[in-house]
Amino acid sequence: MSESKGEVVIRCEDLHRFLGEGEGRVHVLRGVTFEAKRGNVYAIVGPSGCGKSTLLYQLGLLDQPDGGKIWLDGELMSNSSDLARTAARNKHLGFVFQFHFLMLEFTALENVMMPLRKAGKMSQAEMEDRARGLLESVGLGDKTHRLGTQLSGGEQQRVAIARALANEPSVILADEPTGNLDQRNSNLVFDLLTKIARENDQAVVLVTHNPEIAKRCDFIRPMRDGEFVQSD
Repeated sequence: MSESKGEVVIRCEDLHRFLGEGEGRVHVLRGVTFEAKRGNVYAIVGPSGCGKSTLLYQLGLLDQPDGGKIWLDGELMSNSSDLARTAARNKHLGFVFQFHFLMLEFTALENVMMPLRKAGKMSQAEMEDRARGLLESVGLGDKTHRLGTQLSGGEQQRVAIARALANEPSVILADEPTGNLDQRNSNLVFDLLTKIARENDQAVVLVTHNPEIAKRCDFIRPMRDGEFVQSD
């Protein structure tokens, strides 16, 4: 499959990352180069420990690389300050993890509003309207006032997707987002995530061990021993 002509929104070049100290130091990423374009869904696959999640954390500006460069929406972010990285994450990136990390004592609506409160750009009414619309888009419009503890696992992950989309990010980074779900809910969560991202012209970079989910992505990037081993 040839890549679409969408705008490159996130890119890394010759990325290196070491973990551990002394004799236990491990070269986790070995010169990884990767780019994602708007409107495309990328699956990063490979055996446990090959560097998939480490790469996702690097792309998410959650960790500093030991070598190489990262660009986000055309801005060089590697070796930038913590303040600049935090601002870029809040503006450009949405995260969905295997564990939803909801605040279970808060309602679905309140959870989705959290990134909006952090951004501080909307009134209370605007935040509520935005959060309600996102919950409706993931099929939870009738459960806005349910506490996290009152939602099923699949529903909690759908709230997490709505929360990831709250600030209209350019890129959604998803680390095993269906890993804790049964097949039905896995398909539902994947369909919702990719449908909304494509409608909004966002890039999705997905780490998964699920071969059926990977096959449904636009592009598959297999990793082994900290490197991409082939390209489709």
